[in-house]
Amino acid sequence: MTDRPSLSSASGRERRVSLFSNAFSDQIFGVATRGAALLTLALLLGIILSLVIGAWPAIDRYGLGFLTHNVWDPVQENFGGMVMIYGTLATSGIALLIAVPVSFGIALFLTELSPAWLKRPLGTVIELLAAVPSIVYGMWGLMVFGPVLARYVQQPLQSWLGDAPIFGALVSGLPVGIGILPAGIILSIMIIPFIASVMRDVFEVTPPLLKESAYGLGATTWEVIWKIVLPYTRVGVLGGIMLGLGRALGETMAVTFVIGNTNQLRSPSLFEAANSITSTLANEFAEAAPGMHQAALIYLGLILFLITFVVLVFSRLLLLRLQKNEGARV
Repeated sequence: MTDRPSLSSASGRERRVSLFSNAFSDQIFGVATRGAALLTLALLLGIILSLVIGAWPAIDRYGLGFLTHNVWDPVQENFGGMVMIYGTLATSGIALLIAVPVSFGIALFLTELSPAWLKRPLGTVIELLAAVPSIVYGMWGLMVFGPVLARYVQQPLQSWLGDAPIFGALVSGLPVGIGILPAGIILSIMIIPFIASVMRDVFEVTPPLLKESAYGLGATTWEVIWKIVLPYTRVGVLGGIMLGLGRALGETMAVTFVIGNTNQLRSPSLFEAANSITSTLANEFAEAAPGMHQAALIYLGLILFLITFVVLVFSRLLLLRLQKNEGARV
C-alpha cells in the first residue's frame, strides 16, 4: 500500500514530461514550417530584386517602350522585346488551344470510358511522355515533325487559301517546317501529359455517389462530366491548365529548335520564323557582353517572370470568383 502514491506521482511526472515534450515539438515544428514559408518568400523577393538590378540600365534607357519596340540590334545597342514577347505568348496560346481539349478527352476516357485492362497502361504511357527531355522534342520537331507539317499541312493550305485576303497571309512563307505554329504544336505535345495527369487525378476524386445518382436519374456520360464532375473539380482542372501554361511559357530548348530564332516579324503568318524570350536567352546570354546587351536580356527575363506572375494571379482571382458564386445559382 505504501508504494501506490509513489507510483502515482511517478506516472504523473511522466505525463507532464510527455506533454511538455509534445508541446515543445509542436513549437519547433511550427517555427520550422513558418521559416520554410518565409524562406520561400525571401527567395522570391531576392530573385525579383536581382532581376531588377541587373535589368536597370535597360529599364532606365527604354522604360515601358521596350515592350513595343521591335528592333533587336546588339551592334548598335538598340533593343526592343516586342518580337520575343509576341513569340512567347503566341506559342503558349497555340499550345493551350491544342492541349486543353486533348487533355480533357484523355482524362475523360481514362476515368469514364476506358476498359479496366487499358486504363493503367495507357495512363502510365501518358505520364512517361512528361519524362522525355525537351531537347529530344526539339530535335524530333526540327528533323521529323517540321518537314511533315510543311509538306502535308502548309503547302496544301497555301494552295487552297493562298489568294484569300486574311487566311492566305496566315499560311504564307517558305515551307521549311519552322515558325510559331510548329513551336506551339511541339509545346502542346509537351504539356499534354501534365494537364491530362492532373485532370485524371481530380476526376477520380469525385465521389462515386454523385455520379451514380446522376446516372440513376438518366443523365448521359457527357451530362455527368459537365454538370457533376467539372463543377466539383474545377479548381483542380484550372490548376492543371495553369501548370501546363507555366511549362509552355518557360520551355527553352524545344522552342529554340523549331521557332526559327529570328528577331524580326515580317508577316503575320503562323509559319513565319520568330523568337521567344527563352530562346533568346538561351542563344545570346552566354555571349552577351556586360552592359546594355546583358541588361536587355535580363529585362526579358524580368518580363517573363512578370508574365508568369500575372497569369497565376489571374487564375487565382478566377478561382476566388468561382468559389464566391458557387451558391448563386438556384
